[in-house]
Amino acid sequence: MFRLVTLNLNGIRSAANKGFVQWAEQAGADCMGVQEVKAQQEHVVDRFDRVAGMTGHFHLAQKKGYSGVGLYTRRAPSDVIVGFGAKEFDAEGRYVEVRYDTTSSRRGFSKFSVISCYFPSGSSGEERQAAKYRFLARIYPHLVRLRAERDFVLVGDINIAHQEIDLKNWKSNQKNSGFLPEERAWLTRLIEQAGLVDVFRTLNPRPEQYTWWSNRGQAWAKNVGWRLDYHLATP
Repeated sequence: MFRLVTLNLNGIRSAANKGFVQWAEQAGADCMGVQEVKAQQEHVVDRFDRVAGMTGHFHLAQKKGYSGVGLYTRRAPSDVIVGFGAKEFDAEGRYVEVRYDTTSSRRGFSKFSVISCYFPSGSSGEERQAAKYRFLARIYPHLVRLRAERDFVLVGDINIAHQEIDLKNWKSNQKNSGFLPEERAWLTRLIEQAGLVDVFRTLNPRPEQYTWWSNRGQAWAKNVGWRLDYHLATP
């Protein structure tokens, strides 16, 4: 069995102060994707480069205290890919991919990747929403090309709630970033046309399953949340 988990840290140093490392040790993952690391290389080395017996591979933002993604792996990959070839977003530290390309007598040559990705949020205003749309336009063909070449699982904070079931107050959020028709249509296209699988929703059709809650209005206590984090896999 291969156990793959993902979490948005909202700052790896802050998360460590809140028990992230201890949680990771108990999670028993073989691979763990993290997003919003919000750290530079000097903050990671000798403190977060290994967690729970796993080695970290990172794509950190050029801007201090911003974005950044990582993948912790128990097994050494055959290759690590940092960035996906979009200069604007590669500077923001949004994509890291580990590859496990192997040859065996039973299966021949197999290609498999795990990707940790952090999609932009557009909630701060029109400028960032426009950047989010540019990101979606660039990442889509990349994933389509990758899908033609290899099996993969992309984990991460996609900042899109796909269907009405994926957020508590869907009626009042139809004009808000994260639940805009254009964003939802993009994710539908990725699943239905590009052929990726929303793993969690395939396995769990129940409502009120969320991954993000606002800090306002006792959203966590009342489970008023959004499902913004995904495992998207080739079949």
